[in-house]
Amino acid sequence: MKKSVLALAVAAALAAPLAAQADTILYGSARVSVDYNDLSNAPDAYWDVFNNDSRLGVMGSEDLGGGLSAIYQYEFGVDVTEGGNFEGNRPKFVGLKGSFGSITLGTQETPYYGVTGVTDIFNSGRTFGATSWLGGSFSGYSLNPGQDRTAASGGGSLSRLDNSLMYTTPDFKGFSASVLLSMNGALNDAQGWSNSVDIWNISAKYSNGPFFAGITYIALDGDQIVDAGGVPLFDLDLDQWAIGLGYSAGAFSVGFNYEQGTYNEWGLFKPVWNIDFLRSTDTPWNAYLTASYTFGNNVISAAYGQMDTGVEGQDNMDNYVLGYQYNFSKRTRAWVEYIGRNADNNTFYGDQSAVSIGTRVDF
Repeated sequence: MKKSVLALAVAAALAAPLAAQADTILYGSARVSVDYNDLSNAPDAYWDVFNNDSRLGVMGSEDLGGGLSAIYQYEFGVDVTEGGNFEGNRPKFVGLKGSFGSITLGTQETPYYGVTGVTDIFNSGRTFGATSWLGGSFSGYSLNPGQDRTAASGGGSLSRLDNSLMYTTPDFKGFSASVLLSMNGALNDAQGWSNSVDIWNISAKYSNGPFFAGITYIALDGDQIVDAGGVPLFDLDLDQWAIGLGYSAGAFSVGFNYEQGTYNEWGLFKPVWNIDFLRSTDTPWNAYLTASYTFGNNVISAAYGQMDTGVEGQDNMDNYVLGYQYNFSKRTRAWVEYIGRNADNNTFYGDQSAVSIGTRVDF
């Protein structure tokens, strides 16, 4: 309880001087569900009260004159199931915006997510989590140069990167481009990172009317991770590309993503670090299709995807989601979503069935 009160006090203190400006917004979103999760390679199925990326933040801008503005955002993840404690890796940046586009520094949503996020239509945090492997979960154990890499563990995300500098062009009749550099010189060569740019990410997008199309490429400049005895475990010289397509017309929308590359092998192989396994000669890839239909206050959504993990002898995994959402208002909704994974002959990941019943309130 004390942590919750302290967290809210800190947020209020941060927002108070900004709130005096008419162009500053205090916002938040509480997203919580009751979930049933059943994994074939786990001993028991279980029920859980689950936090689905709830957040609290402030954002805004200041007119500097001459068409130039200062822009900022400071957002916390808030775990409403564990006393409201604040969590990191949400957007926190400051920058300048003008006729030249925008330049921002901090923790930011990546150009990669700016392309693949076209299919981010579901409510449950498990849909794109590391346990379901649909969509963003292909990067669920990806790397982030805000962490020590000497241990064989993942925990970053291609959705957001720390220690980043990003430039985005102005919109040219629907066309735009972005480039992001993630740098953390404090992480030395022994941890597998360069002393300058650790990750770079570029994208090009077209968004006009009902159509969306984008392509993105991300690369990591790193060395080898070694164990205590100096035996190489993993090579951090990795890259990956993705495309995103979307179409929305009235009540119907559809999206498609395809991802391929070695960037996420760190996470895909994480469950098998201490097991004698063979890496496939194939490059890991992930593809998925989403669709939704809205009628009245009701929304029906569905997705199907398939992923090749790159582990020799393991079948591709089929992933699927089916969801229903009811909108009580523009800010309040309830949902029921089923998340499934079929991983026949896949020893390390197993099948999954999950049901999420939740609610979301925005303010």
